[in-house]
Order: sequence, then structure tokens, then C-alpha cells
Amino acid sequence: MVKAPQFQWSFLHPRYWPIWLGCALLWLISWLPYPVLMKLGDGIGLLLLKLLKSRAKVARRNLELCFPDKTATEREALLRANFKESGRALFDTIIAWWWPAWRLQRFGVVKGFEHIQAARDAGQGVLLLASHMLHLEAAGRTFGFKLPSVGFYRPHNNPLMDWLQYRGRIKANKYMIGKREVKALLQALDQGEVCFYLPDQDYGRKKAEFVPFFAVKETATTTGTLLFAAGANCRVIPVYTRRLPGFKGYEVECLPALENFPSGDDAADVRRVNAWVEQAVLRAPEQYMWLHRRFKTRPDPDAPGLY
Repeated sequence: MVKAPQFQWSFLHPRYWPIWLGCALLWLISWLPYPVLMKLGDGIGLLLLKLLKSRAKVARRNLELCFPDKTATEREALLRANFKESGRALFDTIIAWWWPAWRLQRFGVVKGFEHIQAARDAGQGVLLLASHMLHLEAAGRTFGFKLPSVGFYRPHNNPLMDWLQYRGRIKANKYMIGKREVKALLQALDQGEVCFYLPDQDYGRKKAEFVPFFAVKETATTTGTLLFAAGANCRVIPVYTRRLPGFKGYEVECLPALENFPSGDDAADVRRVNAWVEQAVLRAPEQYMWLHRRFKTRPDPDAPGLY
């Protein structure tokens, strides 16, 4: 369990004033109607598309690698929509961290909770597989209204931002676990907790299998999912999250628990995880975090990189 960051009087030092000013401005803006916030996010996203050229290049390359059958025009339209979603993600975060429960509960729905309840009734924990969707902060808070979970946590390098981040995320969680605290997560699962886990980024070649992800035949995919599933008394339950159309908010859909998982065949099991991520992405491809260099680790470390 991560020790909660504490407020420090040094946070009032002038070097932190820009953060306080930015947070105050965002807090005031957060009271605007939800559709207005999302439209503002669209504008910010299109501005970021012009300013963050290196990130745009990464996202464009990811789309090219994953969707070679799409035309360049189709991929560019998807890139533009993805950056609009990235702008909305800023407001998803302040919504998740600062909106009162009475307001956010009107903008979220959880489906398939019976799959989680079945695991809890059987005295098991739940390893909840989620993908890196841009609205995940708000979706996580939405799920927290149904059942506070245990979250992985990476401390922010800036101590004030770390304090703000922790205070925001703890609203949806019972407590937080450091991202490297494997034993703590296994213990939480054994105690019947529901723990979010995101297996869909490139965490390097250590404890990874190279298996297909979309059109990339050899993608470094963590075997951490298998470690937790095999090492704890838990069920592995994937979830879909998406932003609902028509400014209706967020949906979290829990799927049936994976059967015979892990099977003992690591490559087959992580291929199964990637196939689920693909399904989650294809439900709303513009909402996925394409800005991450998903394919930076190659099977041959001396081979040319894909970026």
C-alpha cells in the first residue's frame, strides 16, 4: 500500500504558484456543463495536434502499423479524432478528481457487475483487465461508485502534483499500490479485492512475449497478467470502457471471467489478452491512447526500430 502523500507548507512557495493558478482555473471551468467541457476539449486537442508534432508522429505511425488496410485519408481522420479525444481527456481527469459524486453519477453506467459479484460471492478477488482508453480516469471513478477498487499508482515527480493526483484517484479506490509492488497486489487479490490492471503497453522485453497485436506480428506483451492470475486466488475479468455518444458520459462493461486462464502456455495466453484489447479498441478506436510508443521493443534489439 502506498503511503498517502501529505500536504506540505512548502507547496505555498512561489515556484508552485503556476500549478495552483492552473488548478484554480480548471476547477472553475469544471463547473461548465459537460457538453461544453467536451467541446473545449476538442479545441484543445486540435491545438495539441499542431503543437505536439513528435507525439502526432508516434500516433500516426501506430495507426499506420495497426491499420495498414485503411487509406491514408482514413487514418488521418482517425488521428484527428484521437487528438480531440486527447483534449477531452484533460477534462475527464478534472471531472474524475474534482466533480462531486452527485454530479458525476448522472454521467456513468456500469454493466455486467454480476460477473464481479459472482467472484466475490465465491470468496475470490478480481483482476480487472482494462485498456489505456483516454477517458480512463473518469471511467475508473464511475466504477468506484459501484465498488471502490485497488489501483496501481506511479508517484508524480512533482510533489504537489503527486499530492493532487493521489487525492483525486483515491476517490475511486480503497487504497493505492505502487506499480512495482507485486506482493502487495497479490495480497490484495487474496483478500478479495478488485484490482485494476492495464496490460496493453510496452513494458520492455523482461517478462514479455512477442505476439501479434493488430497487424504487428511481434509485439512485446507483458506476462504480468499471468503472474497475478496464477499467483492469487482471483478471477480475471476484462472490462470495456468507452465514452458514450451524445454527451451521455461513460460506460464500464464487465465481461465474463476468462476460463482456463492462465493455461500454462504463456504465448497463447498473452495472445488472448491482446485479442481482447483489440476488441476493446475497435469499439471506439479514436478513444485509445495511440500516443504511446507501443512497438518500441523489438524481438531483435539490434534491428531497426519501427519509429
